[in-house]
Amino acid sequence: MNAGAGLDATFSALSDPTRRAILSRLSRGEATVTGLAAPFDISLPAISKHLRVLERAGLIHREKRGRVHRLSLKAEAMREASEWLDFHQRFWEEGFDALARYLDETTDTETSK
Repeated sequence: MNAGAGLDATFSALSDPTRRAILSRLSRGEATVTGLAAPFDISLPAISKHLRVLERAGLIHREKRGRVHRLSLKAEAMREASEWLDFHQRFWEEGFDALARYLDETTDTETSK
């Protein structure tokens, strides 16, 4: 999978509030599918679909122990998304800072005339 496709999958997975809540829960430690489903008013098959999206995006890891599926958070995909956001945040902040300096200089020049 190329980097862009990985980011697409990550941001797509993060676009859903249920999936974000699942990731938030997993940030506190591993959990079972049933445990993750408990706080939601949706069916277990619906939770399983959300989990598959998160797995395909590389955000979670599933391990089967006997009949129990345990899930844990994987940090790498989130780290890549964070790095992408940080880079673009710096780009825009630098652009806005340059614009602010230009406007200050232009305003100072016009007021001194």
